Amino acid sequence: MKKSLLLFLSISSVFQMKAQINYDEVLGGNLNTITTAVPFLLISPDSRSGAMGDVGVATTPDASSMHWNPAKLSFTRDDIGISVSIVPWLRELVPDINLQYIGGYYKLNENEAIGYELRYFSLGDITFTDISGNVIGQYKPNEMAIGSAYSRKLSRNFSLAISGRYIYSNLTGGQSAGGTETVAGQSIATDVSTFYTKPISIANKKSDLSFGMNISNIGNKISYTETITRDFIPINLRLGTDLTTKMDDYNKISLSFDLNKLLVPSPPLYNNDGEMIAGKDPNVAVVEGMFQSFGDAPGEIDENGNPVSGSVFREEMREINISAGLEYWYANQFALRAGYFHEHDTKGGRKYLTFGSGVKYNVFALDFSYLISTSNIGGTNPLANTMRFTLVFDLGAMGS
Repeated sequence: MKKSLLLFLSISSVFQMKAQINYDEVLGGNLNTITTAVPFLLISPDSRSGAMGDVGVATTPDASSMHWNPAKLSFTRDDIGISVSIVPWLRELVPDINLQYIGGYYKLNENEAIGYELRYFSLGDITFTDISGNVIGQYKPNEMAIGSAYSRKLSRNFSLAISGRYIYSNLTGGQSAGGTETVAGQSIATDVSTFYTKPISIANKKSDLSFGMNISNIGNKISYTETITRDFIPINLRLGTDLTTKMDDYNKISLSFDLNKLLVPSPPLYNNDGEMIAGKDPNVAVVEGMFQSFGDAPGEIDENGNPVSGSVFREEMREINISAGLEYWYANQFALRAGYFHEHDTKGGRKYLTFGSGVKYNVFALDFSYLISTSNIGGTNPLANTMRFTLVFDLGAMGS
């Protein structure tokens, strides 16, 4: 029963089967979240970033950089790297929903690198029934994405990357929903990313100051039927910075900070007659929707139906998620990590603390992370109280 409900909620979200938000519901700043298809593309796949509050766009390059910022790949030290992760999902409710992720890179030369990734999201076994409760089929809903990237240094300190990704989402196995036949959703997307890093000195300590940007999942809309409106995939803007300081020959510490914003239209505001009274029409083309997302929040209106001054800007700011992380390394062999993630209550209310550790020996590393939800409004993260593990192989270090 629980799993059937989960599937229904998943299908409902990607079909955009949501009621129009009227102004009575928005008064007082109630929930007004942005929904997209294939949200699994935004799940943090690796335990290192997962232990640091989901930061990653400007952290030191590693084998999972394909997800966070492919432009970092040309700054990797080793020639070949592979990352393998398994991320449990809703483990407190069901045991067999998880994300499996493989990422990595290969250095072509000192200035160029290629990256690759494969992610597979399984929703476990689902039993389909009709309105009378009769079993009509058994299926394993799943979603996957496969992609590659090319990263190149344009100078000693700056790099640029472009990525391509194929997305496949099959939630129903061809079953009919409400008398409408369903199909697997498919899309093609690209990422555009940059990375800048520069050695500096802080209190006579060697440091590296880095900045990163990644606009990910720029791609066509997705549909699960031949008739229903096509939905945006999670086009996302990530900006961040990282400061890594070498305290001495054995101790190194990093501080990281990320900002995230979905570049898809915000849900507008309707009156009780279904007329749009605030915000903008979300049924626009992909590129138009990306630019529109910076100023289409409906804001708030007062009891008389008039816009509240400054509320549009405030809501736009609420759509920005904040991540902060801390990482400590001893002798480049043992790491401790911690972080925090914040999402405004009106945009989902996810708030959580993260922590974890890592052990590295020659070409092999093992990372783990743990998440504790701090939200009190129902925005509990599906990874709450779940431990994740990532295996990392720096194969280019085998001969060193």
